[in-house]
Amino acid sequence: MSAAYCHFDLMCSSPSSDSIILAWGSGEDGQLGTGNSEEKEWVCSVKTLEGENVVVVVAGSRNSLAICDDGRLFTWGWNQRGTLGHPPETKTESIPNQVKSLSHVKIVQAAIGGWHCLAVDDQGRAYAWGGNEYGQCGEEPERKDDNSKALRRDITIPQRCAPKLSVCQVAAGGTHSVVLTNEGHVWTWGQPWPPGDIKQISTPVRVQGLEKVRLIAVGAFHNLALLEKGTLRAWGNNEYGQLGTGDTQPRSQPISVQGLSDLALVDIAAGGWHSTALTDSGEVYAWGRGEHGRLGFGDDKSSKMVPQKVQLLAGEVVAQVSCGGTHSVARTCDGRIYSFGRGDHGRLGYGRKVTTGHPMEVPIDLSPPSNAENTEGSWFVKLVACGGRHTLAITSWTSETEASASESN
Repeated sequence: MSAAYCHFDLMCSSPSSDSIILAWGSGEDGQLGTGNSEEKEWVCSVKTLEGENVVVVVAGSRNSLAICDDGRLFTWGWNQRGTLGHPPETKTESIPNQVKSLSHVKIVQAAIGGWHCLAVDDQGRAYAWGGNEYGQCGEEPERKDDNSKALRRDITIPQRCAPKLSVCQVAAGGTHSVVLTNEGHVWTWGQPWPPGDIKQISTPVRVQGLEKVRLIAVGAFHNLALLEKGTLRAWGNNEYGQLGTGDTQPRSQPISVQGLSDLALVDIAAGGWHSTALTDSGEVYAWGRGEHGRLGFGDDKSSKMVPQKVQLLAGEVVAQVSCGGTHSVARTCDGRIYSFGRGDHGRLGYGRKVTTGHPMEVPIDLSPPSNAENTEGSWFVKLVACGGRHTLAITSWTSETEASASESN
């Protein structure tokens, strides 16, 4: 599995029992996977995926995906542009279905952009599908060097992209794609800036100035790269300070993020217009657009031009942060989750549609699984993923005995 999902769990213990997929927030496009279009203000389980050992979930602006431990990929939600990996029979699909065209390979990691998707298998082969008018799905296999031939607007069946690269992580922006290779290089294609600002490209171009990259994260139109030596670089759109450079000037080439050089960073995340970084001691730093409180700075909802420590999470050892369009969720080392930001559609998950910059714990009010040997325990969240207006999580049941053993270790 790629570094994108290593996160901070090297020093966190998690239970190994069967996983349950949780979903909450807007369901208008079927993105919750509950079989209808209702929104959920509280967490609920995705019944269709019960019994599947899901190891990765990704939440997009209007759709979702899940990857099982055997490499099967499931998608659901909005499908007008072929974002679910098969020709659309209806505009939305509210039940997770396997992407049949990828059933012959083992998918290990995936990403959802504005209206396209990327995935990578265990052999380092990357795939793309969905909206393609900006070349974000890559050069079409049948195309030659004929610039007069227009790109297909939609690609409904996943196709190989970046075929010459050995990929370990994929990341998708609003209208562009970014991949990290096994050599530690970063390549990109599509429309990396808001449409009209720069000519799109459909063939991968290597991002210069980046060597030995271990992790990438992509927002709507900005990009982050964490180098092996711990340096964080950023490039792209910067109108809200999401690059962390102390100003709002866009950068076409990677530049160092300010104020993090003395920290040991282990994970990064990018939302639509904001960014976060996680240290090896479980501290969270955030910067970029502060509207709706998505940075977690309490009543201060102003944008931040450089990273600042999220003091309201200082009492927790955070293992992962996920950034959505206008909200964020932090997952702690002991399997709890805190949400903050825009609250409409129930995307914060605690029963109130209140917008807040104060991180609040998301309650998981579900009964223990029917096969639990010990019903005294709690749900342990192993991964969280924020979308445009909804959130997904992977959780499993841990008994009080398991929790005690974990704490003693």
